[in-house]
Amino acid sequence: MIYHKSGSRPETPGPAQYFSGKVTLTPVIEAPEPARVRALVVSFAAGARTFWHTHPLGQTIHILSGHGQAQREGGSVIDLLPGDTVFFEPGERHWHGAAPESDMVHFAFQEAENGVSVTWQEAVVTG
Repeated sequence: MIYHKSGSRPETPGPAQYFSGKVTLTPVIEAPEPARVRALVVSFAAGARTFWHTHPLGQTIHILSGHGQAQREGGSVIDLLPGDTVFFEPGERHWHGAAPESDMVHFAFQEAENGVSVTWQEAVVTG
């Protein structure tokens, strides 16, 4: 058994090479192999977002608070509200983050394949 007391896991800033704006990452699940599941709480300040990225086995996000947005490549931007859940298919290029006027917090769940749970790409360019 691995036990983490509430508040004992450090929050870290989202690295600038993967996120635009202020983002905070808080680990929830980093199960040792052979388990593959990874989960974290991600807090986005208003307008902050991920860069484009993919996940080899897909990703699920569940909105906890605020107003978020997400987009898959070639699709329209969708608005996300507390209680909404999105599954991004394996290899699906996408981004997600806070709407311009609101902070947003979500749970993110993904699995690692051969130790890789995400492949980061370039920043999202808005028109």
